[in-house]
Amino acid sequence: MQKTAAVVNLNNLVYNARFVRKIIGDKAFYAVVKADAYGHGGAEVALALQNLVQGFCVAITDEGAALRLAGVTKPVLVLTPPLGEDDVLRAEFYGLTLSVNSLYTAKLVKGLPCHIKVNTGMNRFGCGLKELKKILQVLPPESVLGVYSHLYDPADPSACTKQLQIFKSAESEVKGVNPSALAHLAASGGVLAYNSGLPAAQELLKDGVRCGILLYGYAPAGFSAEVKPVLKVYARKAQTSPFIGGGIGYEKAQKNYKNLSVYRLGYADGFSRASGLGESPLCMDSFLSEDDKNYKLVFSNAAEYAAKLGSIPYEALCSVTKRAQRFYVYE
Repeated sequence: MQKTAAVVNLNNLVYNARFVRKIIGDKAFYAVVKADAYGHGGAEVALALQNLVQGFCVAITDEGAALRLAGVTKPVLVLTPPLGEDDVLRAEFYGLTLSVNSLYTAKLVKGLPCHIKVNTGMNRFGCGLKELKKILQVLPPESVLGVYSHLYDPADPSACTKQLQIFKSAESEVKGVNPSALAHLAASGGVLAYNSGLPAAQELLKDGVRCGILLYGYAPAGFSAEVKPVLKVYARKAQTSPFIGGGIGYEKAQKNYKNLSVYRLGYADGFSRASGLGESPLCMDSFLSEDDKNYKLVFSNAAEYAAKLGSIPYEALCSVTKRAQRFYVYE
């Protein structure tokens, strides 16, 4: 096998989901599996969690369609509002729930099941309170299954309080039309803010939560959590040979080596050239190392890897399985 090997520990995934469940009690739990479940495999992750959650969130309709084709039957909320009629048709065919963020998208969804996204301060999608009133006049009440927003800094009590007040007004408007609509504001950071007892955090859980990064073993900035990383990536050795002097990859060697092994992993596989995995910066498809293992562990902690690159775990996880063969472990 020439691909990198991505080992996904489903035991740890389930452990993390149960960690969230202990915090939120009987609130609705939507697992965020967008971006191919942050590089872990959307269909496989969703099927492993299907009996532990009430639904799933994806970024685009194609991701939702993939879940349906894999046999996922729980509700699937598409977080990006439809950009055209093709998105609406695809959502209707696969039984997906759309996000409405404006009067335009309210008209576009044509009465299909939806959640209304309200902008409370993140400024990433969402309508204002004035437009919300117009949206509710266009949508059939039975089609409005939920209302939601997103905390831009859940570790800041002041920011949470301001967003919460706006969201309360939106929630009241929506539930005035459909009392059974699901209100959800907290994602992973909001869940941890609630758990840590931060001021104003006790109201953040609402009717349900959306959790992504916590499921995969990491806490958002400003928090810590006893969750377990789910992903490890290994590179396979392709060659070991005596060092004959000269270069090491595209750079001049700064010391003598006895032997060097070539591992089949590079930046074309989603790893940074500056990741420090080998004796020199990565080449496009490989790197050199003094190790002589058949499989070399190159990634086991997204937070540590991301810190070296000045990045964040989200980006690291979505990158390092770019060209990998996934193996799922579950006991």
